Amino acid sequence: MKNSQSKEDYLESILLLSKELEDVHQIEVARRMGVSQPAVQKAVRLLRQEGYITAEGLHIRLTEEGRSYAEEVYEKHCTIRRFLELHGVNGEDADADACKLEHALSPASYAMMKSFVEERGG
Repeated sequence: MKNSQSKEDYLESILLLSKELEDVHQIEVARRMGVSQPAVQKAVRLLRQEGYITAEGLHIRLTEEGRSYAEEVYEKHCTIRRFLELHGVNGEDADADACKLEHALSPASYAMMKSFVEERGG
């Protein structure tokens, strides 16, 4: 998949849905992300080619590699959101900003945020 931000967003959505549902379907991914089913079908094809998911019929499952990558992205999102909240940003804005920042931060900036959050019991 060419765009890593898009890949990470799909993997994160599939991970979160898999924590709520026994079986993740393409329609749930489309609803969660606010995209069309054809867009999800294309992403599923590409994510499967890259070895991040398996897809049987409408069921989507993360591979071990896909789950690891998705959990890494989600942890980053949560850390950034918490960092922003600790600095007074309301939860809704912090979550929206974390979605954008998780793809743009340098490793050094993320490490600083993670350290800050961990020091404050975040």
